Amino acid sequence: MAYVIAQPCVDIRDRACIDECPVDCIYEGPRKLYIHPDECVDCGACEPVCPVEAVFYDEDLPAEWAGYRTADAEIFEPLGAPGGASGTGPLDADHPLVAARPVAVPQS
Repeated sequence: MAYVIAQPCVDIRDRACIDECPVDCIYEGPRKLYIHPDECVDCGACEPVCPVEAVFYDEDLPAEWAGYRTADAEIFEPLGAPGGASGTGPLDADHPLVAARPVAVPQS
């Protein structure tokens, strides 16, 4: 099991979770942050700092966002387990689930 970043993160990408993660397993995509399921140690440090409540323990992920569990796993298939986001840099593209969502209009 691992933590999952769900729909509320799309087009927000608040990086508080990245700063809190002790194992550097949160990677930045163009529109969403992703937790590498093989690198996550299930410490839960990321969950309480998320201002939009987008981080869920895998078993607690709401059913309507179940696709984000798959997205957080599949996005890393071409990369494998690089051993940390800071050495990899931002991902080139988002998972198709995220890319297909309409771009959120910033609130003023």
